[in-house]
Amino acid sequence: QYIMDVDSSDDDRPLVKIKKKKKKSPAKPDSAKSSSASKKKRKRDSAVPDEAPSSSSKKAKKPATKELKKLEKTERLQYAMQAFLWWDAKEPPEGCQWVTMEHAGVSFPEDYVPHGVKMLYDGNPVDLTPAQEEAATFFAAMDPDGMHLGNPKTAKIFIKNFFTDFKAVLGRGHVIKDFKKCDFEPIRKHLNEQKIIRKAITDEERKANKEDRNQAMYKYGFAIVDGHLEKVGNYNMEPPGAFRGRGEHPKMGKLKSRVIPEQVSLNLSECAAIPRCSMPGHAWGDVRHDPTGQWLATWKENINNQSKYMQLAAQSSFKGKSDRSKYTKAARLCERIVAIRKSYKKDLKSRDKETRQLATAVWVIDRLALRVGGEKDTDEEADTVGCCSLRVEHLHFDPNEEGGDSKEIELEFLGKDSMLYKQTIDFGAAIYNDDNGMGSRVYDNLKGFCSKKKANNEVFDAINPTMLNSHLKQFMDGLSAKVFRTYNASKTLQDELKKTEQTAGWQRLTPAEKVVEYNNANREVAILCNHQRSVSKAQETQLETIGNKLQTLKKQRKTLKGILKCLNAGKPEKIPMKKNEKKLVEEVTAAIAKAKKMKEKATTNEEKIKATEADEKAKQRRREVTAMKFEKAHLWEKTPSKDQVIKRISNWGNKITKMEMDLKHKDDNKEVSLGTSKINYMDPRITVAWCKRCEVPIEKVFSKTLRDKFNWAMAVEPEWEFSEKIAN
Repeated sequence: QYIMDVDSSDDDRPLVKIKKKKKKSPAKPDSAKSSSASKKKRKRDSAVPDEAPSSSSKKAKKPATKELKKLEKTERLQYAMQAFLWWDAKEPPEGCQWVTMEHAGVSFPEDYVPHGVKMLYDGNPVDLTPAQEEAATFFAAMDPDGMHLGNPKTAKIFIKNFFTDFKAVLGRGHVIKDFKKCDFEPIRKHLNEQKIIRKAITDEERKANKEDRNQAMYKYGFAIVDGHLEKVGNYNMEPPGAFRGRGEHPKMGKLKSRVIPEQVSLNLSECAAIPRCSMPGHAWGDVRHDPTGQWLATWKENINNQSKYMQLAAQSSFKGKSDRSKYTKAARLCERIVAIRKSYKKDLKSRDKETRQLATAVWVIDRLALRVGGEKDTDEEADTVGCCSLRVEHLHFDPNEEGGDSKEIELEFLGKDSMLYKQTIDFGAAIYNDDNGMGSRVYDNLKGFCSKKKANNEVFDAINPTMLNSHLKQFMDGLSAKVFRTYNASKTLQDELKKTEQTAGWQRLTPAEKVVEYNNANREVAILCNHQRSVSKAQETQLETIGNKLQTLKKQRKTLKGILKCLNAGKPEKIPMKKNEKKLVEEVTAAIAKAKKMKEKATTNEEKIKATEADEKAKQRRREVTAMKFEKAHLWEKTPSKDQVIKRISNWGNKITKMEMDLKHKDDNKEVSLGTSKINYMDPRITVAWCKRCEVPIEKVFSKTLRDKFNWAMAVEPEWEFSEKIAN
């Protein structure tokens, strides 16, 4: 009966919204009402002569239904990848990483397009071939005041290596002989102009460029592994250029050659279609079918003659399995660490030099988190140092010249990625001697190993990395210095977080304050593992800006308290007021809109440069207006009430507290890389469990990238602990 009474116009409506028609009773109106009704009917008919009144017009207006969000293709692909839970999936055959794998190969950079701008040699323009011009452009693109050319020490290495390779590109008999006579400024000026021109890009062009990048990502950025979608990490081939390296790398400045398809080997399953090579006239060097390898493509670069690999992204199942296995192995150390420490403490007193050096090296790796280190050709590689490669010159005994029974050693050397390790270790401190820590004994051993040796002699001259790694494997299968680092990083984080949770008033802390405590614990791990970073100019500027804003907020709060005094004293005329800022904002908005129109109309390079200059000028004015508004943000346009002032004083107090916390966090961590230990060394399940236990949103400590990378760790219980139980 319900369906029979439904109007046919409701066929496409949801059943829950369909209502029965109301039956009208045939009432007989009096003549006056009938006459009035007929007039209204004639009026309606004359207004809409050709339309019959619809049944829907008599009904109540339909409530607006909220449309579902339309997902972009990138978002749909992301959800498709997240749907695969690799930890619940069937494992591939033993020794294999996959059964089937298909991908689109590598994306190569576009060929070099000559710009025709000539460099000068001895004041005269020089004709160069496209290959020679490209090499000259690589050098001109370097910032003269940057970390490579701005530092006299690195500039010497960079220029020497560059000019050696540049002369090889120029060939014999070329006019260019002396670097000091070379002037790359015309090319540098051209490149700077091109940067300005590129800034004049319109919104439509920017959107088109983004679409081009997306199309390349859709083609090369995904692989199908065992029937499910995986994200590819580095699918873009490295472009040619001047090698920069880190620190004082001995090869900085050398020219990186362009890689062609013939140098690339692909890895995919036999049943997969071989991807078409994107460079016309070229073909892949080799196609392999190796299910034991995780790599998708490989080639050799010309700087260090090392193999490079295209692999799946950090959030892939391959990386996830590797990470979980790494942390599980580190957790196995929990039940063996006591026996290992007991063994090396005993050997620290051995009369045999080799045994004593092995025990001392293991102590250093365990307690100071140093890497094993190895022999390097310093002419080919950076002179980075680990435990086995420490030289006498890297250890400074009693650096503060305190004399007496001082057991301090300053360790100073270049660690991984040429990052400076410079710490003064007090081997006599309680932290290294409590519970029979043997810190004093290690100090005596190191002093003995350095005795009667030259500065460039090795400290551990009786052992090498192979011997040390073999020695470690006697304690536990697969034990290495990295396992020690992972164990110590995870254990330190867990212990530091537990300490903060046991402090009085922990439960009263806000989530933001708890995050500060988490970062403090993270910093302890970063210091332990020597995860440092150089302070950039941008960081220094940011800290200075926050500091200035903080001082402004404090002055404003003081002014607000003065305003409250004026109101209490009945002297509102002494209260400072702010002017209407609407006109300034409108002027800036109009200037930015004008610059945007200039960009859209610009066709020549000169017009684009003018448009960019106008845009930058307008944006600078906007920054000035924003700063001006911030300076007067505490004031009113009209005389405020006492309640308004009291409320604003309270708000300003909260702002100051938050900014002080932010400034301290940034200043404390400006030279420490918190991210490295999060990504590589601290078991993510410790952080996830802590967030759940302390009611802190996980996004406050883990970025989206890390949440995607460690998706396998998100389901742990709040009471989860890093211990030997997870290894069983």
